[in-house]
Amino acid sequence: MPDLLEVKNIETYYDLVYAIRGASFAVEEGSITTILGNNGAGKSTILKTIMGQIEDQPDKGIIEFDGIPIQKWDTDKIVRKGIAYVPEGREVFKELTVHEHLLMGAYLRKDSSGIKQDIKQVFEYFPVLKERTNQWAGTLSGGEQQMLAIGRALMLRPRLLILDEPSLGLSPILVKEIFSIITEINSKGTTILLVEQNANMALSISSTGLILENGRFVMKGKAKDLLEDKDVKEFYLGIKSETSAKGYQRWKRKKAWR
Repeated sequence: MPDLLEVKNIETYYDLVYAIRGASFAVEEGSITTILGNNGAGKSTILKTIMGQIEDQPDKGIIEFDGIPIQKWDTDKIVRKGIAYVPEGREVFKELTVHEHLLMGAYLRKDSSGIKQDIKQVFEYFPVLKERTNQWAGTLSGGEQQMLAIGRALMLRPRLLILDEPSLGLSPILVKEIFSIITEINSKGTTILLVEQNANMALSISSTGLILENGRFVMKGKAKDLLEDKDVKEFYLGIKSETSAKGYQRWKRKKAWR
């Protein structure tokens, strides 16, 4: 399959300090691609740069969606192109109902019958939301709000769905449920770019994994291979080995790529 999203050597800075330095990667159409990294590595910054949420950024580099450069586009133009974004922290509107949120997600669409069909599909993914149709979003649990944020994004009928830390703050049972639904969404044709700290769960559903350190990608490969890599196991999956901290630094230098 061709690449739907291609990021080429982008650099993004905050207050003259570079947060992303020469980052390049591609997301194959129909795939799930995961970006892993510790807190502060720059994962969310990459997503915000793609979505045009950081003014005048990237400072350098090219971001192509379906072969068209979109770097520095306004966010609403990027959304209209077919990219939906679920930010870290859910960001629902507390005094809007579940139904109103789903309608908001479809604000660019005019096909009323298709909108009704997609609301039905969202309720099939997340049956609890159907039970909460007329309930204010602010009264939902954290897990239900995450479901609603994903459902709202799906109402766009995006070609690319970008998810930032969808498992953050959720119970293990809900994490499994969310990732199962992400897999199902992908199976129906939606390409997914995922940022996640739950490395084991993310890699288990992905085709490609990338590891970000201090604004640079230091490793990429097939997700199944990363799951078996001894260094990834120790430093991202919490499986101890005899590798030392010095060994980790050598590993990062050896794996570094741009």
